[in-house]
Amino acid sequence: MTFEDLPLSQNILQGIAELGHNTPTPVQEKVIPEVLRRNDVLASAQTGTGKTGAFAIPLLQLLQKQVAKESSEKHPTVLIISPTRELAVQIEENIRSYARFTDVKSGVVFGGASMQPQINLLRDGLHILVATPGRLLDLRKQGYIDLDKIEVLVLDEADLMLDMGFIDEVQKIIRLSSNLVQRLMFSATIPPKVQDLAKTLLQEPERIEVDQNSSAAPEVQQKLYLVPKQDKTELLLFVMRNVVKEKSVLIFRRTKFGVEKAFDSLNKNGFKAEALHGDKSQSERSIALNKFKNKEVNILVATDVAARGLDIDLLDYVINFDIPNLPEVYVHRIGRTKQGRECRSFHLLLQCR
Repeated sequence: MTFEDLPLSQNILQGIAELGHNTPTPVQEKVIPEVLRRNDVLASAQTGTGKTGAFAIPLLQLLQKQVAKESSEKHPTVLIISPTRELAVQIEENIRSYARFTDVKSGVVFGGASMQPQINLLRDGLHILVATPGRLLDLRKQGYIDLDKIEVLVLDEADLMLDMGFIDEVQKIIRLSSNLVQRLMFSATIPPKVQDLAKTLLQEPERIEVDQNSSAAPEVQQKLYLVPKQDKTELLLFVMRNVVKEKSVLIFRRTKFGVEKAFDSLNKNGFKAEALHGDKSQSERSIALNKFKNKEVNILVATDVAARGLDIDLLDYVINFDIPNLPEVYVHRIGRTKQGRECRSFHLLLQCR
């Protein structure tokens, strides 16, 4: 299948082509037709499988007729909820790229930043709003967003949303969005708590599962070194000096304290590193991520929650200082690395492809 085989307008196909995309990913191939049929969807697919395009592309298609008929007043009818600021910004950037040759306007609001520019954005009018739960409810309480006018609600990274403690906010948003026509939920995994939330939100959804692999791709080279716990930091420094050197590396730790501990050790030993975790302010997280993406530093130490879903790909190395509990999380972590690199793995698992 190609995108040309889907019932999409030339404007949207042009936007997709400008991004260099010719064929839909498996999750896009399955989800796009269901969204166009106005069905509710519960989709499980890991980050990096094209989830944003799976809901953004068909929603843009459905919005085009509405945009053509609308008056000068524009208010959001599509609401996309994301658990973190970084993910929300990334989703909205992707939507804008797909909508480049259409008249559909999108915007993003999130906490940890000045509210006034976001109020101005809403006053100027838009069709698609991407938001984090807390800031959305703050703006709604002050009268800047009318959730009664939302027709399509998308929950992205639902399992992470619940892990971060947003269940009350999400349920409140669902209750306040009383005129929904369509509901879409995306999650890397579908544990019982996500299933319970799906029952609250979705109506006879199409259940779609894609790429739930617990096995690493064969081209990913992995090596494991077992060392006593107290020697792991010293081993990390050895690997950084003798294996990674100046190449890009993403280091995963399980806790915020662990991230800070590894970050301090690296900086004290002369390495250029940044840290990313939930206790950082939004501005600190943005600065750290941009420095890493712009290659001002070659090391980023992060928790899974902070790095989940972010477009940090084509890395030289990934180091699992702490091994995750779920095999799917491990496979997702190591899938961020690029081909053609030698690699080493430790317990502390370090891998590349």
